Amino acid sequence: MHPHRAFLSTALLAVAVPAALTAFSGSPAPAPIHFTDVTQKAGIHFTHNNGAFGKKYLPETMGPGVAFIDYDNDGWQDMFIVNGTAWTGHPGHVTTPALYHNNHDGTFTDVTKKAGLAIPMYGMGVAVGDYDNDGWDDLFVTTYGQNHLFRNNHNGTFTDVTKKAGLTTPPEFSASAAWVDYDRDGHLDLLVTNYVDWSPAKDRYCSMDGKTKSYCTPETYPGASVRLWHNNGNGTFTDVTKKAGLYDSSSKSLGIAVLDANQDGWPDIAISNDTQPNKLYINNRNGTFTEQGVAAGIAYSDDGVARAGMGIDAGDYDRSGYPGILVTNFSNQMLALYQNQRNGLFVDTAPSSQVGRSSLLTLGFGCFFFDYDLDGWPDFYVADGHLDDSIERIQQRIRFAEPPHLYHNLAGKGFDDVAAQMGQSFDAARVARGAAYGDINNDGAPDIVITTNNGPASLFLNEGATNHALRIKLAGTKSNRDGIGAVVSVKSATTFQKQMLRSGSSYLSASELVLTFGLGSSAKADAIEVRWPSGVVDHLSNINADQIVTIREGSGVAATHPLQKRQ
Repeated sequence: MHPHRAFLSTALLAVAVPAALTAFSGSPAPAPIHFTDVTQKAGIHFTHNNGAFGKKYLPETMGPGVAFIDYDNDGWQDMFIVNGTAWTGHPGHVTTPALYHNNHDGTFTDVTKKAGLAIPMYGMGVAVGDYDNDGWDDLFVTTYGQNHLFRNNHNGTFTDVTKKAGLTTPPEFSASAAWVDYDRDGHLDLLVTNYVDWSPAKDRYCSMDGKTKSYCTPETYPGASVRLWHNNGNGTFTDVTKKAGLYDSSSKSLGIAVLDANQDGWPDIAISNDTQPNKLYINNRNGTFTEQGVAAGIAYSDDGVARAGMGIDAGDYDRSGYPGILVTNFSNQMLALYQNQRNGLFVDTAPSSQVGRSSLLTLGFGCFFFDYDLDGWPDFYVADGHLDDSIERIQQRIRFAEPPHLYHNLAGKGFDDVAAQMGQSFDAARVARGAAYGDINNDGAPDIVITTNNGPASLFLNEGATNHALRIKLAGTKSNRDGIGAVVSVKSATTFQKQMLRSGSSYLSASELVLTFGLGSSAKADAIEVRWPSGVVDHLSNINADQIVTIREGSGVAATHPLQKRQ
């Protein structure tokens, strides 16, 4: 194994960093930031239904996902929450996913029926993207059964175009999905993970205590390959999984992160697998990929074990210009935080840092990099929760409901878990699954939504941030309309940051398709560069902070709107 480039522990930081930075170490974040639970006040009344009726079917443990989507193009982030439903032929109530419209005043209205989305399905995950380049974001929902593509009709409603688009498959147990223009032809392609080859007819009996049935581990069932659907540019898709070199029936995939691992300008794909090696597919720039997970160092733990990977994200958390990879794992396995060594290799820095120690006993699902305090350094959030409510009888140190992690970036010198300082409700124990971020009140500070298995969704408002922010929305012309895959670099007096606009990541979920750059004390961005998937490069200069700027490919700033004043 390669030697660790270890993060300094919190104890060392107090000695090792300059006096100006000591406030970062072992104490609350610099600003009195907290996350306020606004779920009830906002009118979010959602409860996930996993359909459990005593048979302990494997899909019951997994969902649901959640997404931010501005489905009506009014500039405010709406929310879509995936739901399960009763199993066919078994007692239970029929439920549907939920679409919540943002009313611009801190409240949301349930518009599911009005939008044509009140369709019962055993839902898992969701991906947001404008697959037909008409300027309106569409929804792709993964399920146990038949996945669904919902086309945005531009009038607040959606139409199920799955069959018309050629996306029908035999019943599969799908998980996360992501839109990615892997061949850079200007049309968003679709990558879908599949978990295992399970069905009620193939269900097996498993038991943790030898007396009662428990949920089986994925090792009980054969794996299933991801699917890559190529967008034909005419509203239809073609399955190119084998042609692209992605077919692998041994995988048991749950999460997708799109990243440019080697900075060659082409999107690569990282997949988190459950009890199978994680995968890193490097784009060969000719419509095919080469799997490099083992060679890159992300396939296994440091002791050579394929961990139970759940959620995944990628981000330039050390501001090296190269993205690192975050993977959430099972309890007793700790998180993986892979630092990109810029030579094709990744090194897991978690075991020798507070990240590993503080996450050892928790089971992570949703996860994402985001700059919650807007200081220009990416932090990250992890939603935790176990799979089986009987786990506490079997392992006394493990809990079914678990508090989350919020790791504050110590200016590139490690991370400090500050979740306990963010408010009692925020730090409460949950059986959490999906998680996404989005700025629901347009004040520049990213807010968080999380789901729980067979329980409520929770919405948290980010309050107390004092740093400047710049939000950037992209409008592709030659590239796909969302600008997914574009890389935006922002230089200010205090920071230089780089972010790729991406679909997917976290676990079954989709964060907003707007990039937020924390600028710290800087009131403007001195320079902005946008590298579009088409190859077009746009340069802007002297852009004021505290606004949302729409950049149109090839023509620069198309619109600006000031951010709302923070409370």
